[in-house]
Amino acid sequence: MALNVIFMGTPDFSVPTLRALHAAGHTLVAVYTQPPRPAGRGMAARPSPVEAEARRLGVEVRSPLSLKGEEEQQQFAALNADIAIVVAYGLLLPQPVLDAPRHGALNGHASLLPRWRGAAPIQRAVEAGDATTGMMIMRMEAGLDTGPVALTREVAIGRTETSGELHDRLAVEGAAMMVEALARLEAGELTFEDQSSIAARTGREPIYARKILKNEAHLDFTASAKAVAAKINGFSPFPGAFALTQNGERTKLLRALEEPGAGNAGVALDDKLLIGCGEGAVRLLTLQKQGGKPLDAAEFLRGQKIPAGTRFV
Repeated sequence: MALNVIFMGTPDFSVPTLRALHAAGHTLVAVYTQPPRPAGRGMAARPSPVEAEARRLGVEVRSPLSLKGEEEQQQFAALNADIAIVVAYGLLLPQPVLDAPRHGALNGHASLLPRWRGAAPIQRAVEAGDATTGMMIMRMEAGLDTGPVALTREVAIGRTETSGELHDRLAVEGAAMMVEALARLEAGELTFEDQSSIAARTGREPIYARKILKNEAHLDFTASAKAVAAKINGFSPFPGAFALTQNGERTKLLRALEEPGAGNAGVALDDKLLIGCGEGAVRLLTLQKQGGKPLDAAEFLRGQKIPAGTRFV
């Protein structure tokens, strides 16, 4: 039996779930997404990926600047939805909005809660060197990512996997999980576990995944090789960790692998981009010159030699 669904999301990460709900036969009574933003060289207003997909599917799109106003909340309630599905929407949902659908609101969140609540759970998990992360389907509450959890899928993070690659894997996983959650809801079999219980059972401590800032991206090679490689992979593709070569050229470092090695921090230990760290060394695997495109190490070195002794700062 199809449910009447309000979908709320904005970036690329949300699109697989929107598509999956439509393909599963649920009725999308409206899609809420952030308003178009200036983008590109001409800074023309560009609709969000969710808006573009909703219009392709022929679904009504709403883009309020806020949901705090009474009129906006009444319009939301008037949709008479069975449930709201939220995936990376980007606006806070007041309690009247959460309460309006018959079954409340479910959220697809890309971490193993209560670890990595907040704005950048995928990037922070990779940056922290976590071995695993996952997707969770949770019931939304007024607090930030604090609601009880219905479904969990744990996934391993590869040694050189970037946050961009992990993002894409989790988006697909989350879409399938949301369809499963709605099937269980319709069957009366969707149950929830409080995050306090999850924390006690798993030992996970709540950690806030603060937004990634561009000023964090300058690498410090005096850190351990494990930390340097994790930051490079966690900040790829955005904002892209970077270092300056000794001639002052800025280079983005977009994939790296921790390897054995010893030498001065930030100094190339061989001619193939093995860079010394405060402890150990990292092998740079993908790089990007300013104004250029990302290149694997072999291709990058064909255009610019980085001999042993070259310093990155």
